[in-house]
Amino acid sequence: MVAKPLVAQRADPETVADPDVIVIGAGISGMYQLYRLRELGMRVLVLEAGSDIGGTWYWNRYPGARFDSESWSYGYSFSKELLQEWDWPEHFSAQPDTLRYLEYVADKFDLRKHMRFHSRVVAARFDDEASIWTVELESGERFAAPLLITALGPLSAHTLPNIPGRDSFAGPAWHTARWPHGGVDLKGKRVGIIGTGATAIQTIQTIAKDVGHLTVFQRTPNWAAPLHNRKITDEEQTRIKASYDEIFERCRQTSTCFIHATDSRKALEVSAEEREAFWEKLYSEPGFGIWVGNFQDVLTDPRANDLASAFMAKKIRQRVKDPEVADRLIPKNHGFGTRRLPLETNYFEVYNQDNVRLVDLNETPIEAITPRGIRTSAEAHEFDILIYATGFDGVTGPYDRIDIRGPGGRRLKDDWTGTPRTLLGVQAEGFPNMLMVLGPHTARGNIPRNIEEVVDWVTGLVKHMREHGLKRVEPRPEAVADWAGHVGKAVEGLLFAGVNSWQTGINRNVEGRDVLRVLGYYGGAVEYRRITGEVAAGGYREFRFD
Repeated sequence: MVAKPLVAQRADPETVADPDVIVIGAGISGMYQLYRLRELGMRVLVLEAGSDIGGTWYWNRYPGARFDSESWSYGYSFSKELLQEWDWPEHFSAQPDTLRYLEYVADKFDLRKHMRFHSRVVAARFDDEASIWTVELESGERFAAPLLITALGPLSAHTLPNIPGRDSFAGPAWHTARWPHGGVDLKGKRVGIIGTGATAIQTIQTIAKDVGHLTVFQRTPNWAAPLHNRKITDEEQTRIKASYDEIFERCRQTSTCFIHATDSRKALEVSAEEREAFWEKLYSEPGFGIWVGNFQDVLTDPRANDLASAFMAKKIRQRVKDPEVADRLIPKNHGFGTRRLPLETNYFEVYNQDNVRLVDLNETPIEAITPRGIRTSAEAHEFDILIYATGFDGVTGPYDRIDIRGPGGRRLKDDWTGTPRTLLGVQAEGFPNMLMVLGPHTARGNIPRNIEEVVDWVTGLVKHMREHGLKRVEPRPEAVADWAGHVGKAVEGLLFAGVNSWQTGINRNVEGRDVLRVLGYYGGAVEYRRITGEVAAGGYREFRFD
């Protein structure tokens, strides 16, 4: 193959033959990246494992799935027309409505004609001499392009628990990320669910009212706060549509891109009465305010965090009638907000129901899954249905599941056995012409806001290459080292950095995922935007071009 400079003429929009760019993934990232590259007149092929667009919202159809960003701060911001056309039905959108929104976007901008579905990528190889990426599908088919852009999503590699007999259960069993698209009738059924993370909490609170009996197998209890969701009224809809400029500017000003800004006060510098009143206010309000809009020292000072944790523990005890069950639901191995905070609707009240039982696996661990259910060290449980809400191999997991090899056969999975080495989280060291959307070491929070900023930046880099007739880009090693140092510095002093979670690279279901790693950039979205903006304004000197 002969490499071509990234200056291709505008192609027939109906074809994806001989693409300039291959994008992996047709979720929120892949859809927007396609839209931006198409504006440059490039031929783009999007490869998607599913049967349609949607990414997270295509795969995660479990009962109760919804996001916990305010709907009107979550959707795409690039089209004023789209913003005025779309009505969000609830303040925190449910999965069916979110998928319907993304389908509307795909139709409006005619995105599917650039996409190939049922196309799971299993390998990608870089031809160093020709500067061409060849991508191989599960089917054996291959596609090649000068540029490869990964839009894999940080939580797309679901994991099943390593439990003896896992495949022996005779009844239906599903991971929440592979829930049947037609739904499941749970009425009157005996259901067992493993996990009490964000996904599990949404599922448990939703199905508890319908099942005959629900047994929750809790591995690690999690802090959770009320979502306070409700319908959006017509008056609110009008007000929201008139305020989008202000809404998105507000998101740009916060470190997590939510509408909630950290309070400038410190918990340890106000009176106990003022502190309590503030936390009561946050607890009664919708969204992530109690997590990312809290006192500035709650996530950095152990003493402040202890006070916040005590407040949240009190709330659990107030809501759960059985003191022993309440105590089991209160985390003991991490402080409030040091893991991703699930938002819930009457989750804790579920444990007051006669048809719900909590099994603490720290007290009675699972010994095996059997044809009839689950056997713990204490007893055998029989079920009609099993649900695995056992999470994801976060951030790097989706990359590990593709055999990505750069010059000389250099394998990305091997490079990332320890902490990933990237430049700005958009390109891995040693892998030319492979760009990442929301890869390791990018800022994260309100995901679509982060996505749009990274996609716009990546598109600017591609445009720079086209304008200068460049065919190859890779990060300079010294720039990668500088960025690694900056990423490490940004996480210093944050309490979550020492807590086991997918955000710190820990997953007991994946071999080798038992060492804490820094997988994001935690200096905040505002600082990340400043740094990436300076790199672009400086002519991308941190990258090497050919």
